[in-house]
Amino acid sequence: MQAKSRFFILLLTLLGLSFIWSAIAPLQRFTWWLEIAPILMALPILFFTHKHYEFTLLAYVLMLLHAIILLIGGHYTYAEVPLFNWLRDTFDLSRNYYDRVGHFAQGFVPAIIAREVLLRKSPLVQGRWLFFITCAICLSISAIYEFIEWWTAVYEGGAADAFLGTQGDVWDTQWDMFTALIGSIAAQLLLAKMHDKQMMQV
Repeated sequence: MQAKSRFFILLLTLLGLSFIWSAIAPLQRFTWWLEIAPILMALPILFFTHKHYEFTLLAYVLMLLHAIILLIGGHYTYAEVPLFNWLRDTFDLSRNYYDRVGHFAQGFVPAIIAREVLLRKSPLVQGRWLFFITCAICLSISAIYEFIEWWTAVYEGGAADAFLGTQGDVWDTQWDMFTALIGSIAAQLLLAKMHDKQMMQV
């Protein structure tokens, strides 16, 4: 078996185990479905397009990490992840900050995916425009997700409170989008060179 095939099997195994753990007795089943929905939508797309478009190994690893973050948030809800409750209580923080981790990832991971698609499928090359457009795409994704949270809350009312996860912060939506923007900037600053090397091997 080729090394790359073993790598994909490992990623899928880790995802499957994480999914099973997350699905067992989540804190709120309705919230769990809402939080893991991006995984259920992305997986079929990745499977059906894999033969025609293969991402770098870096992109796939980041996708797995983002999926695990979503699965943890779905299992506990973002406001009740135990480790971050402990951090809140120990350091007298104002909230459970796991949702900030989730929104940072919402910018960090899509930045590498968007960057890869733009470099391989558009006339863009490495430089300031690529950096700016990648950030803009990630910020747009974050804004769309906030729209989805808003529409879900309007439709479901109080049943969607855990999905919103504002924890009483009137600026939560703005913080979420800002955190995603910071994530997109960080991903490009930290991983661009590694990403470029891997794209040369695809």
